Amino acid sequence: MRKLYHAICKLEVIICGAGFILLVALVFLSAILRFFRVSMAWNIDMALFLLSWTAFLGADIAWRSGRLVGVDIVTSRFPPRLQEIIQLFVYFVIFSALVTIVVFGIRLSWTEHVRKFQSIPIPYSLVTMSLVTAALSMSVSTILKIRRCILSFEGGEKEPME
Repeated sequence: MRKLYHAICKLEVIICGAGFILLVALVFLSAILRFFRVSMAWNIDMALFLLSWTAFLGADIAWRSGRLVGVDIVTSRFPPRLQEIIQLFVYFVIFSALVTIVVFGIRLSWTEHVRKFQSIPIPYSLVTMSLVTAALSMSVSTILKIRRCILSFEGGEKEPME
């Protein structure tokens, strides 16, 4: 199971990186072609599609690796045990928010399945599914963070997520 999780994490990084490179190249090419008065009508829709997927998958990668911004000015002065309890509480709040995003994101994606992009023949729900996919992946990462936090309460060693 761990190997599958690591493989999915690596695939996510590859997709996010390739999507970002493609997004930058597409926007750059569009700007150059616009200078020569050549129109690429589909570039805005494709850029929106790539931006949504790279942004949300990138957020999951940052969350999993612990690289999101954190503010611990107040909690850093608390005893270590209280810090762990607060951290566990925050993880549960984040997990419940992610579950809510998944539930309502699936609903939104279902209602958006009839809407199409203006210039490319794919449903707009593929953009909204990027949020659902990232929230599902972040939920798994959050469960692993909660597990590690609980194991540290019991005196077990903290095992690395990746």
